[in-house]
Amino acid sequence: MFLHNSHQAFFRTPAGPAPAGSEVTIRFLSDESDSVVLRTWNGQENTYVMHNDGDNAWSATITMPQEPGWLWYDFILYQKDGHAIRYGNAYDQLGGEGAIYPSGDISSYQITVYKPGFKTPGFFQGANVYQIFPDRFFKASTKAVDDRTDRILHKDWEEDLLTDSDPRSGDYMALDFFGGTLNGIAKKLPYLEKLGVTVLYLNPIFRAHSNHRYDTGDYTQIDPLLGTQEEFETLCQKAEERGIRVILDGVFSHTGEDSRYFNRYGSYDTVGAYQSKESPWYDWYTFRTYPTDYACWWNIPSLPEVKETHPDYQRFMLQPKEGIVPRWLHAGASGWRLDVADELPMEFLRGLRTAAKRARRDALVLGEVWEDASNKISYGEMRNYCLGDTLDSVMNYPLREAILDFVTGKHDATALARLINHQAEVYPAQFRYALMNLIGSHDRARALNVLCGKEGLKLSKKEQQELRLTEVEYAQAVERYKLCVDILCALPGNPTIYYGDEAGLTGCPDPFCRRPFPWGKEDKELQAYVAERLNHRKGSALLKYGHCEVTADGPDTLRVVRYLDGTDGLGRKAGKQREEILLTRKP
Repeated sequence: MFLHNSHQAFFRTPAGPAPAGSEVTIRFLSDESDSVVLRTWNGQENTYVMHNDGDNAWSATITMPQEPGWLWYDFILYQKDGHAIRYGNAYDQLGGEGAIYPSGDISSYQITVYKPGFKTPGFFQGANVYQIFPDRFFKASTKAVDDRTDRILHKDWEEDLLTDSDPRSGDYMALDFFGGTLNGIAKKLPYLEKLGVTVLYLNPIFRAHSNHRYDTGDYTQIDPLLGTQEEFETLCQKAEERGIRVILDGVFSHTGEDSRYFNRYGSYDTVGAYQSKESPWYDWYTFRTYPTDYACWWNIPSLPEVKETHPDYQRFMLQPKEGIVPRWLHAGASGWRLDVADELPMEFLRGLRTAAKRARRDALVLGEVWEDASNKISYGEMRNYCLGDTLDSVMNYPLREAILDFVTGKHDATALARLINHQAEVYPAQFRYALMNLIGSHDRARALNVLCGKEGLKLSKKEQQELRLTEVEYAQAVERYKLCVDILCALPGNPTIYYGDEAGLTGCPDPFCRRPFPWGKEDKELQAYVAERLNHRKGSALLKYGHCEVTADGPDTLRVVRYLDGTDGLGRKAGKQREEILLTRKP
């Protein structure tokens, strides 16, 4: 017998991540070894002869590194004949029960060593999040006046989208608008409160050329089609009065080419980097051949990249009060969701975190990271966003994929449970209970399309635009979506609803996942179901903060046990309570 299971507290005490400088006891079970050696690595190798505790158990207590980062470990098992066996992490590297490695490289177990005292904002632990694409949620009058003449405004809220592409890149032009406003969101706050929402995440709201506004034109102004700064401040105030916080989308890896900083088309009364090397913003950008050949995000010419480590750019973004990050927190926002956070330099992220927390003590810094946020290689650098020095948490795309694969029958309950338990092993509790657990988003086909196999990824834009779900497909997708919501509400972290998913909105990928909210044509039964689940969770300390154990109960059922045993999952004092939830997919 050879056994170490990092998902069980007996084998690693305390289980999961550990504060820097703390002690962790690691145990191994073997009835075939003469001795067991624990091997660790964190820049240098150390070995520890494990103590024989009897009953085939071996243990070693080790001190974590003093600096946040990783500690990797595996085992060397010496047999009575002198033969050595190597034992390490499972082959899929998701922890739990390990494996013997007969030869070659070994996969080690990971301990995330985080900064002592790492805390994440309380309002974003156990929250119910609602994501809004502002142009498409609700239209109401605004005091702002749009001075652009090259944007197309739909006359009818129910018109379909335009699909024109930029001939330079083939990317969707996104120049048609439906006129959703900040005042429109404010008018729907009663709806959102009734739905059970406690946090609003808004896609970009700053002045830009496109309807998605990821091509920022001016970070200091609300886009006039959306409203004014005063209307933004009013929205935040009215939302907080209803127990709802507002977080903004921070697009800091690139600007728009049509911006006051780059100003390729002369739309702004500034001298942009494209217009002159004497521009105050020239050094923000990287020109290969001036001015037409420049570094741009994912080779999309409309999105020139910035140098985030340039001192002037950092002052503009991070300086106290007037910096973009603090100024919008002072205006009422409760935090930032950082677009492509894993493409931002770690130095910039650390500075951004400091600037945000200085401006608002409980400011949220949430990142878009699509992979394991505790162990990711980006731009040739191994990164960990869970250490307490950069992000508070991330959008949980790995969980999204695992849930969708389970609900649609691609993988069984064991695979989903392994992913959930892996995240418990590598994400500090503060980080894990602040995860944005999503199913739908502006970057993917609508959840209902995905859930019935109608994403339309191989279709032309015209075919995607015309694709509609049959009654049978829609009914199947709705039942599966309900199960997705049930799973999100049963787990630690924040169940997140993409606007319109709860109303039955469908659509293929961008731009068709961004159709206007179907006011007056909602799926009322689905809306009521989502509202009931979110509100039940909103009122349950057990579901928001309780400890969590997840196992597979056969291939089709996920068993989730939430409990309070005098403490909650964040280590705070709590009562005693327990609930077992069975989540079963249909064939």
